[in-house]
Amino acid sequence: MKGGDPYVRALMRTISASEANSKRPYSILYGGEHVTDLGRHPEKCVTIVNGPNKGNCSTAAGRYQIINTTWKQIAPRYHPKPSQFMVWSSYSFEAEYQDVVIYRWLSDSRVWGADITQLLRQGKLNNVLKLLSPTWTSLGYGIETNSMSGYLPTIYQRMLQDELKVINKDDRPEVK
Repeated sequence: MKGGDPYVRALMRTISASEANSKRPYSILYGGEHVTDLGRHPEKCVTIVNGPNKGNCSTAAGRYQIINTTWKQIAPRYHPKPSQFMVWSSYSFEAEYQDVVIYRWLSDSRVWGADITQLLRQGKLNNVLKLLSPTWTSLGYGIETNSMSGYLPTIYQRMLQDELKVINKDDRPEVK
């Protein structure tokens, strides 16, 4: 994703590292299978094989492992291209839209009850991860963790440095 706040972009990359650590994160389903059609949320229900929700199923998909009911709630509000048919499932789930919708959602302080961007700028990453853990359980403060959870602060710092380098590079005057 280009543009936007580098702190939020670094957070998005950190969430992706924890939730969809794959060479093709935008097309991954919970469990590791990939889909080819991202014209809408895949809505494929995959059985959860371990953890506190074992036996249930998950429709988590894409770079941020968004479940279909969450996409149904957030796409109408944050998707840059409104659905022509007013049917939630027709909101494109292509990579660029996953990024834009999640970026706008994370940037909406009314949703989270806190200004995530400000917390990140104040160095309060752990507060942010805790705030987001009910949505993304792998962030380390929810009902489950994964092998990446303990490394997320380090991953975030590395991603933030990358994002800030991009900003600094883009801000330099063009040499003629």
